[in-house]
Amino acid sequence: RTHAMHSFLARFSSEIKGTLSGFDRVRFRGTIRWLASLRGMSTYLATMGLLLKDFTAWGKDKTNQIQKATERLAENTGRPLIYLPSSSEGKESRALEIAQADGITQGLVAVFKCVEPCHTFKVGPNAASKMLELRQLQAKCSHLYFYLLDPQLGLTHLRLQTWAPFTTHVCINGREWLSRQLTREGLGFEQRDNCFVHVDNVRRAQALLSRQLRTNWSRLLDRFVASFHPAHRTMFSEYPLEYYWSAEETEWATDVMFRSPEALTRIYPKLLHHGITTFGSRDVLRFLGQPPIIRIRSHREIVSTVRKRPEGTRLKHVSNRNSIKMYDKQESVLRVETTINNPRDMKVYRTREGDPRGPQSWQCLRKGVADLHRRAELSQKSNERYLDALAAVEHDQPLADTLRTLCQPTEYRGRRVRALQPLGECDGVLLATVIRGDFAILGFRNRDLRPLLFGTDAPTPEEAKRQASKITRLLRMLRAHGIIQKVPKTHRYTVTQAGRQAIVALQTAKQASTSKLLSIAA
Repeated sequence: RTHAMHSFLARFSSEIKGTLSGFDRVRFRGTIRWLASLRGMSTYLATMGLLLKDFTAWGKDKTNQIQKATERLAENTGRPLIYLPSSSEGKESRALEIAQADGITQGLVAVFKCVEPCHTFKVGPNAASKMLELRQLQAKCSHLYFYLLDPQLGLTHLRLQTWAPFTTHVCINGREWLSRQLTREGLGFEQRDNCFVHVDNVRRAQALLSRQLRTNWSRLLDRFVASFHPAHRTMFSEYPLEYYWSAEETEWATDVMFRSPEALTRIYPKLLHHGITTFGSRDVLRFLGQPPIIRIRSHREIVSTVRKRPEGTRLKHVSNRNSIKMYDKQESVLRVETTINNPRDMKVYRTREGDPRGPQSWQCLRKGVADLHRRAELSQKSNERYLDALAAVEHDQPLADTLRTLCQPTEYRGRRVRALQPLGECDGVLLATVIRGDFAILGFRNRDLRPLLFGTDAPTPEEAKRQASKITRLLRMLRAHGIIQKVPKTHRYTVTQAGRQAIVALQTAKQASTSKLLSIAA
């Protein structure tokens, strides 16, 4: 674990018995790229010699092939094909009920059919050109859900759109997958819902979770298509079309397992209060690895909400369809989870598209499974930053006692060091700078603090030297007071646990209103 992760675990070490970090739910999208766009579908029809007037008949024929193949699959496996009048009905819970009633432990459980919104195509007349044209539009069509108990992944499902462009989705659960891995290795565990409240060998369980990232995702997902969408092989037999797989939505969860429900019950309300009252928009951006500056013309909105759910009370922060949330699960598990729906805000170090042998540079993170490992890495760092920010919440020492030693002169390596002025403007800005979320993982250097303390304007060489010297003296002062510590064999510094507690307590006191402080004193 990194220093940021360690700071939270060290703070509550007596109450924690282990942590597990890995995928929770992952939703993959299978796209036939040639058919996914208006231009691509038009090119495909021209290539195959299909006229626009024949498009409707062509589409209906493909849909009938899917429906007949699904009926044969259900009949051959002896599993029910059930029509659901409402798409909001809980399909997963119903599939589990069917599996338990019929004693299904492996293979197809049931096929559900329901009508849901979709993106599809339609041919219609163009009044201006007096000709037919192909249009892409939002409509509703039948979708098929294939629920199965996979020997490797556990309960999962494939969702198939029966109208063109025949998009598929495959949903897996990393915790269900882990339970199968632990069972095969003979390791004891206790699982409730989709989290673990106890594992005999936490280190080995974490290694198994990490091993999931080495999966050949395309091969795994193609296996589902071959098994439960057999019509795909015959629909495009004259010109085979393969699915391109992307991660439509990923949930990466860090579960902190407490030794008793009483320990989490005592701590969690304070974590909730700290998160909703202390974490602002800039903090949320830093947790998600984004620059803490929102452009004026940006339509991005950052929302934090607290909601009580059956599984626990949840605190959620959302930014541009990505989110980080915290909630208590099964009474003794604190879960911090990063969900990524829009990876375009994030970066990956790779070559440019279409130039695999070219130089590498920082590019936008793609949805394709090729960047899934990087997405997991970014999600883990996000969880660690969030836990790091919570590390100082359980702190009952009075603020006066916390700051007393900081406000007195001290000595460092035989030389006198002045007292800190935490409520002063200069020292207050310095303390707020070193505790920034983007320094939580790797720490900071002298050069990292210069633009934050002196502005981004390029200084002259003499001025740059004076600024570096001043920051060196400030860093020495912070080290003397135990606020920061040097990372061995580097030029980096990290905030100590005591320093983090003092700065967070000071910032919280600064943000509290006079009326609130008076009500507490009363």
